[in-house]
Amino acid sequence: MDTNQLYLLNALFAVLALLLPAGIILISGSGLAGSRAAKSAVAGLSAVALAAVGYWACGFAFHLGGIGLVTDHPGLEGLVWEWASPVNLDWGVMGLRGFFMLGEAATAAAHSLYLASLVPVVVAVLLPLLTLRERMPGWMAALAGLVLTALVYPVAANWFSGGGWLMHTGRTLGQGHGYVDLTGLSSAAVVGGLAALLGILFFGRRLPPLPEDEPGKLPPVHLPVLAMLGAFLIIAGTMALTVANPLHTQSGSLTPRIAVNLILAAAGGILVPSLYTWFTTGAADSLMAARGAVAGVFSVAAAMAFIPPWAALVLGAVAGLLVPLVTFLVQNILRIDDPTGAVPVGLLGGVLGVLAAGFFSD
Repeated sequence: MDTNQLYLLNALFAVLALLLPAGIILISGSGLAGSRAAKSAVAGLSAVALAAVGYWACGFAFHLGGIGLVTDHPGLEGLVWEWASPVNLDWGVMGLRGFFMLGEAATAAAHSLYLASLVPVVVAVLLPLLTLRERMPGWMAALAGLVLTALVYPVAANWFSGGGWLMHTGRTLGQGHGYVDLTGLSSAAVVGGLAALLGILFFGRRLPPLPEDEPGKLPPVHLPVLAMLGAFLIIAGTMALTVANPLHTQSGSLTPRIAVNLILAAAGGILVPSLYTWFTTGAADSLMAARGAVAGVFSVAAAMAFIPPWAALVLGAVAGLLVPLVTFLVQNILRIDDPTGAVPVGLLGGVLGVLAAGFFSD
């Protein structure tokens, strides 16, 4: 298979990886009633469009404008401009080449990288938009989405995968291999979950206090079939994403173990909240199981090529257990309105993911 055919195969898997944000949108909508589900669907689709445009215009350059400094992959030779400390070039902050995918970025390799990086960008903007869309005007949501996709996430992604300083902490600080995130999903979940949490705190919208005689409850599921379908789409989309990046596929670093780890992490994320809700309420909660699957995927996405299968199962189980516990805390104790679970699913699942490589890599 020649290089162009490999790039086409990478592009196909990158498009299939869009099943992942589609799954998140379905799970989000399954927990909302009436017109709220319709608004959530529109916000989700808008997030995909904003990510595609913002990342194309500026985000790719800020993220991967210096990738040529850390790889000799053909087609990326011109992407060698990285804003860094003049004392030590290993302390890079952001790339400065490839705006609007022109010039040095108008190559098949760069286009493949754009497609492979797009899904994490979508996840980073999807979590806050689904959570905050009802709290802000449409123009404000669109502006916030563009800032996240064109600047905030790309700069963070440059640090850990585009040639920035977190990639080089192994050399600069003697910290092993530095920051590792194979797919970018765990880091995107942290960025998106943190943005959603900050938005919730900024807008200050709280649920009314519970009556004294009313026990706290988990959020209801209105469309359980959509929740289950969303969980399957997320697993399939994540698997496609792992083989969409040409830097990974052509290096030969991927093995079937990534699929085993992904399935086990998702299984742990589904089983534990199902058992927990069955034990506490008398019936397994499909929404908690679906959200647990997402959190399990986020908890293993950064390190699934580098950890043993038992660790993937443990990570998924821990993430799955945190989902109902933190959901109950956020909704019933703190009375914070987090309708799509961005905090227990995105933020906590992502944090587990970015820590997993350091604790469990073999």
